[in-house]
Amino acid sequence: MKTQLITASFFVFTLVLTGCENSPTVSQKTSSVLENAATAATPVRVGSPAPEFTATDSNGKSHKLSDFKGKTVVLEWTNHQCPFVRKHYESNNMQQLQKAATTKGVVWLSIISSARGQQGYVTPQEANQLTKSRNANPTAVLLDPSGQIGRLYQARTTPHMFVIDSKGVLQYAGAIDDKPSTNTADIKSSKNYISDAVNSVLQGKAVANSTTQPYGCSVKYGS
Repeated sequence: MKTQLITASFFVFTLVLTGCENSPTVSQKTSSVLENAATAATPVRVGSPAPEFTATDSNGKSHKLSDFKGKTVVLEWTNHQCPFVRKHYESNNMQQLQKAATTKGVVWLSIISSARGQQGYVTPQEANQLTKSRNANPTAVLLDPSGQIGRLYQARTTPHMFVIDSKGVLQYAGAIDDKPSTNTADIKSSKNYISDAVNSVLQGKAVANSTTQPYGCSVKYGS
């Protein structure tokens, strides 16, 4: 399969020194910042192994991407206050996609990378309340307020979608569909890239549109 390149986003990391006891040294912090910047600048490629990560979900459970080897995985970047996200939840489109996928054994991970104080930030309790009130069907909601996972995947918008096959290879990255609007009426006539990608991966077929331009609100990363 031809490897496709997702347009890389580059992030500027601000080093903040504190006087807290047992805080890292300046050299340690500088090294960490440089490593994070290098990771963020590394292109995420369709056709290459999906970057490994560890995250805690809204119920306090830790998950590693590699824990799901052998299963298809969908990553959904979300922000409940974003009108583009609301389009897909208020119409029940996202919930239907989640249910259709998880019923087939797909792992669906909704990821919130909004920093504390930014639009879309939620506590674990608020995340669970949202899942319940919207009748959402993800396997888990992962909380990423540091933005580490979002930057690792160069997630730029909410929603921004990724599909990973059972071998851990990234097979799709981009938009949820081909209608970049906030109008729920557009959903019916749109081409849904996620359902197509998931079905192709489950059938062992190449994804026809494996890289598309994501649309939505910018991910609300912290500094």
